[in-house]
Amino acid sequence: MKILVVGLGQLGKDLVRVLEPSHTVVGKDVPDIDITSAESVQMVLDEHAPELVINAAAFTDVEGAEDNESGAYAVNAAGAGLLAKATAALGIPIVLYSTDFVFDGKKGSDYVEGDGTAPLSVYGASKLAGEIATAEANSKHFILRTAWLYGPGGNNFIEKIIGWAQQNDSLRVVTDEVGSPTHTWDVAEATERLIETERYGVYHVVNRGVCSRFELAQAIVEILGLDVGLNECLSSEFPTKAERPEYSVLDCSSLADVIGQPMPEWRSTLENYLERRSKIKS
Repeated sequence: MKILVVGLGQLGKDLVRVLEPSHTVVGKDVPDIDITSAESVQMVLDEHAPELVINAAAFTDVEGAEDNESGAYAVNAAGAGLLAKATAALGIPIVLYSTDFVFDGKKGSDYVEGDGTAPLSVYGASKLAGEIATAEANSKHFILRTAWLYGPGGNNFIEKIIGWAQQNDSLRVVTDEVGSPTHTWDVAEATERLIETERYGVYHVVNRGVCSRFELAQAIVEILGLDVGLNECLSSEFPTKAERPEYSVLDCSSLADVIGQPMPEWRSTLENYLERRSKIKS
């Protein structure tokens, strides 16, 4: 299959790495494509004539989105809809990545795809708008919600903890944000299996298991043998512009049923990443 991957951040790069052995893959990022421009999108589609498009482009600055709502919506909502409309005109499927931030974290148990959405932030609201725009524009859609994403070259929580630990004797990490750390490589592999099924719809795609931000930091420090003390604290001690869901664990049963296997467990996949990151820096 000829696949166009739009957006070459930490997820987009791993998508290219995973898909290349079995597919013809073209990766595009700004300035080579601007998904907020119909002309730019059409030019790239005409040039490469893909059989499927993966939209991994996003405005992911959660705090920045609170100050730049128009920018977040331009990429995450309008841009996603534009790309979906262009692929629908060609009769080809589209993949869009969304987020646990479409939920408010107040359910008290794992979220399934059909649960009501209630984003707390501009980022979450813009991603939800992108889901809606994509689904309305192209019936052949895979909308994949993921969370706590990390991969080589990304400015993610794992890399931040490592950087802070190398510069400080002790760290304070919140215990009241709970989710599922998820490796971009595992999301890319699940995506490859899913696109072969033509079972379109919304899916949750995160690594198995649950932990708090504090427990994740503990695992990182333990695996790498970092000499730093960790102290528990609450998110209220670190006020942010964007409100975040406290418990945003996503149930991936539907995905497992369709692709025939569960997502890998978060701790083992974290170990794999920490070994891999030293070999791939971007």
